[in-house]
Amino acid sequence: MTNIGFIGLGIMGKPMAGHLIKGGHSLFLHSRSRVPGDLIALGGREFLSPKEVAQHADIIITMLPDTSDVEKVLFGENGIIEELRLGSGQVKTIVDMSSISPLETRKFAARINALGHDYVDAPVSGGDVGAQNAMLTIMVGANATVFEKVRPILGLLGKNVVHVGENGAGQVCKIANQIIVSSAIEAVAEALLFVSKAGVDPDKVRRALLGGFAASRVLEVHGERMINRCFEPGFRIELHQKDLNIALDSASALGVSLPNTATVRELFSACLAHGGAKWDNSAIVKILEKLADHEIRKHLE
Repeated sequence: MTNIGFIGLGIMGKPMAGHLIKGGHSLFLHSRSRVPGDLIALGGREFLSPKEVAQHADIIITMLPDTSDVEKVLFGENGIIEELRLGSGQVKTIVDMSSISPLETRKFAARINALGHDYVDAPVSGGDVGAQNAMLTIMVGANATVFEKVRPILGLLGKNVVHVGENGAGQVCKIANQIIVSSAIEAVAEALLFVSKAGVDPDKVRRALLGGFAASRVLEVHGERMINRCFEPGFRIELHQKDLNIALDSASALGVSLPNTATVRELFSACLAHGGAKWDNSAIVKILEKLADHEIRKHLE
């Protein structure tokens, strides 16, 4: 049994924390929107600040929306660092499972390491379904020894836990994931919109394509959402757009051009302009539908 802190209990973080409690660990919890009652009922304990969580936990996991949120939890008032600076002699491990800037991640890790503590970046892929079923893919950036220490914990959350490299490598891997996934979602939206406008049932086409080379989890899951008009997140458009902003900023710093990623980012921006910040990322199809003046229909009319 390990004393684990968990900060950030949203769509992803809540089921992840639940898996750790069910795995026999003691959970010390904090969330801006307060800790859900069902996690308390499972045995989790609520604390009012990241500093208090760090006082009780040996491993502190963060699952937060953006780079600035992680920085605030780590280094802000009543942040984790206030506990780490006390120098009790016990080495603690910070595991950030958010999707944030790899450049800032390396800076955060250096500050934590300078105090004698360990840092892991371990962003995830798999969405809300993966979090609920403990089937996430987890991309880990850490010292090899530290990775071995946290791997059993991460194994309770995901089926595919991969040590990618040193600090920051996990976030670089997540950027690659988001580039691929965002382009795939947009391509599926284009294809199903084309099919529907051409007068063919998109649901039947989707089922046919799942048996061929175009088969993918995006076609399976997001394609179904587009056809059935089910746009509850999932993974919110505002968060995916944030990830593409990180991708494009990082690519610019490296001198790399990502033209398709830039296009998808702009389509997400159009979704935000139409009130779609909280839509599932599959709702990118809505903007393409506006451009085509046609909404995907499951059956011919």
